[in-house]
Amino acid sequence: MKPHLTYRLAVGAELEHADVPPWTHLISASSFPGSGHPAVDAVFARHGRDVLIAAEYEPASAASWSQEERASGLHRVYRAVATSDTPFPTALIDDLQAVDVVAGAERGRVAAVPLGGSGDRHGPGRGASAWAHEMIGVPEAHRLTQGDEQIVIAVLDTGLDLQHPEVVDRLEPGRDFVDILDGADEFLGDSVGADDTADDPGVGHGTHVAGIIAGGGRAMPRGVVPACRILPVRVLGALRRGERVIGAGLVDNINGGIKWAVDRGASVINMSLGIRHEGGGLPHAEVVNYARRRGVVVVAAAGNDGTQQLYYPGSLPGVVAVGAVDQAGDVASFSTWGDQVDLVAPGVDIYSSFLNGGYAFSSGTSQAAPFVAGATALLRSASLAEGVVLSERQVQHLLTSTADRLDHRFKHPKAGFGLINLPDALRLLHHRLATPPAAHSERRLLGAA
Repeated sequence: MKPHLTYRLAVGAELEHADVPPWTHLISASSFPGSGHPAVDAVFARHGRDVLIAAEYEPASAASWSQEERASGLHRVYRAVATSDTPFPTALIDDLQAVDVVAGAERGRVAAVPLGGSGDRHGPGRGASAWAHEMIGVPEAHRLTQGDEQIVIAVLDTGLDLQHPEVVDRLEPGRDFVDILDGADEFLGDSVGADDTADDPGVGHGTHVAGIIAGGGRAMPRGVVPACRILPVRVLGALRRGERVIGAGLVDNINGGIKWAVDRGASVINMSLGIRHEGGGLPHAEVVNYARRRGVVVVAAAGNDGTQQLYYPGSLPGVVAVGAVDQAGDVASFSTWGDQVDLVAPGVDIYSSFLNGGYAFSSGTSQAAPFVAGATALLRSASLAEGVVLSERQVQHLLTSTADRLDHRFKHPKAGFGLINLPDALRLLHHRLATPPAAHSERRLLGAA
């Protein structure tokens, strides 16, 4: 993707979607119909810039934007892509923001996410890092449920090893949203031309995460919900920086991945990634708002810098931000902390699926988040068996109410409400569901909805 910017039209100034196709159609286009709005077009003309205009999001229904899409403002967001490799100057951005019909504008930027893990095809097998599953009660929870295949967890990450024996029979058809033309030669594997194949070009991060959620337990601990389905969504490419591999993706394309996952029926979205706020609107705010309106639980890694820092989407309201603990139950030194952290889960030396059918140990809040995403799917699976669809807030209430506190504080600055406890969360769910309906209102059943 050439240099681009996104802008939001003010309420009432939006265009008809039929006149402005979505940005994914730009990938192979040399010309593109559509106007960004006469007042917006005038700014680009004044600066002598030729651009292609597209809608940033595609409506779930071809007929029209839904109530949830409109309430989140997704129908008012547009993308202007340069026809040359010359970046947009600050003066143009300023002029756009000064237009009455424009509510905000910002350059498209690449977000970098440090990744970890190393492959070990001949690893120690199913007993490796079993402590993590024992710590949060996975074996006991599995005696009640191992998930329901109707529950889909979207893994927004570096893609997956689509043929890995641990997850191959759990996968839904995915999508690749990585399209980084600027500096593409620095990336490992595929970095341009978003398509329908969400494979991992050589990183392993997404494959590791997916195994924690739904691994079959062939040569590693069984995933938290091995009966649920995984929707692979590739939103991060990878580039090497010295000895490290860095995940990188356009923030706007990550947003597109979130929207696509929601519209494809994801019940839970796992985002083992996070970016800092560097000007403009809060990253992912609009589309996460849309996901929540659709009842999707978004789980995100809190971050790995060991400081009191805000990373997004984990710091957005309603997103479940997850920190990491070690085998002793102590918060890991690398785990980013602060009031945004809701829960903690095992995240040190976790053994899971990796590249080329292999396995690896890896550490990070990236590994802790999928334990919580799996716990969310487990609760929704158990309630579905009883004919109940849990709301996003009800799921969070069950997890936070039953978490094991690290000390006397109601909410710990580094551990939030505490370490997830799957058996207790399932017990509380079944207790509330067993309570006669006349004895409570829906609001009291499982916490405020």
